[in-house]
Amino acid sequence: MAQENTSTGTPAPHPVPHALHTGHAAPPVPPAEPTPSTWGRVDEEGTVYVITAEGERAVGVWQAGSPDEGLVHFARRFDDVRTEVELLETRLVSGAGDPKHALSNATQLRDGLAEAALVGDLAALGARLEYVIGHAEKALASAKQEREEARAAAVARKQELAEEAEKIAADSTQWKAAGDRLRTILDEWKTVKGVDRKTDDELWKRFSKAREGFNRRRGSHFAELDKQRASAKTRKEELIAEAEAISESDDWGDTAGRYKDLMTEWKAAGRAPKDSDEALWQRFRAAQDKFFARRSAVFSERDAEFSTNASRKEELLVEAEKIDAASNLEAAKNALRKIQEQWDEIGKVPRERIRELDGRLKAVQDSVKSAEDSRWRRTDPEAQARAAQFRERVEQFESQAAKARAAGDERRAKKADDQAAQWREWLQAAEAAVADR
Repeated sequence: MAQENTSTGTPAPHPVPHALHTGHAAPPVPPAEPTPSTWGRVDEEGTVYVITAEGERAVGVWQAGSPDEGLVHFARRFDDVRTEVELLETRLVSGAGDPKHALSNATQLRDGLAEAALVGDLAALGARLEYVIGHAEKALASAKQEREEARAAAVARKQELAEEAEKIAADSTQWKAAGDRLRTILDEWKTVKGVDRKTDDELWKRFSKAREGFNRRRGSHFAELDKQRASAKTRKEELIAEAEAISESDDWGDTAGRYKDLMTEWKAAGRAPKDSDEALWQRFRAAQDKFFARRSAVFSERDAEFSTNASRKEELLVEAEKIDAASNLEAAKNALRKIQEQWDEIGKVPRERIRELDGRLKAVQDSVKSAEDSRWRRTDPEAQARAAQFRERVEQFESQAAKARAAGDERRAKKADDQAAQWREWLQAAEAAVADR
């Protein structure tokens, strides 16, 4: 097919067939209606011809008007097909069209060009149709690949979900969180589409089996938990019975220690059923509170007594700190001895005052002892005999302490220990004096 060169009247070169186009743009198709005589003619009998690369081909007969009107009629038909092809291409490129439908239509148009009753650049139109066909085939291939990729992704995701469910079923002990996660997995599972039926059934069996396994394991756990809580209730009722039984005890130290042990045992017993655990605890705590309230009242009374004892010992200390061992050692010793006896008889003082009061008394004792040591070093001609005497006294008081302690008289034992300690210090001083001679 040739196009007339309007300047010379000679045939112009035909547009390059689509197979020779090397770019990616769609081959252009010129409209036929503006210059229909470029692409065809009408003979004297009214036969309409289209010019092709192989020569002229009759496409119809025109008797309804002038030859030019006949050419325009067939050229408009060509342009209608050209518009249809462009529309197919536009919808295909934009993604709005169905590639399969576009391929079918374009193929049908292409295959019918050889006999189509059209006047226009059929070669260019054929090239454009080939372009559309190629694009549609690529789109179909791409869509197929996307479907395969989507299917592979869907299979992979369901495999991941099945594996996670199996891990939960095998290992998890976070029952609520794990149960919630399995429900979330199920919800997501329903949204994952595109898996073939066989694979989907296999994966669903894995997931379903895992979920059932988890539910069985969770059920067993809570059944065992119910059993343990029933046992804990029984044990706590036993502990309450003992706690209530000893709440009237006056053995403050041992009973307080036993309540401490009972608390440890209470914690070790574990939780009772929810509907009874709090009530059991209230009973147990009430028994404790009763005992410790009684003890607190007794200790408050004792603390008042200890405070009085501290005041009396302060009065003794005022007397003791007036002792002048340097002027009259024997009188000082006698006065100190009387004060020590009264000190022991007074009894205990508040814990926070013990160090202070005993420290002041010891300072007086040290002063008298120092004076006596000094005199002994000056007057004792028989240091060894004196040391032996001190040793005897130490042993005597140690023996007294042992006998008193065996008899259960801790106060006298303590007094004898203190005296033994005093004599032991004097013994050490005497022995030191002997060593220094």
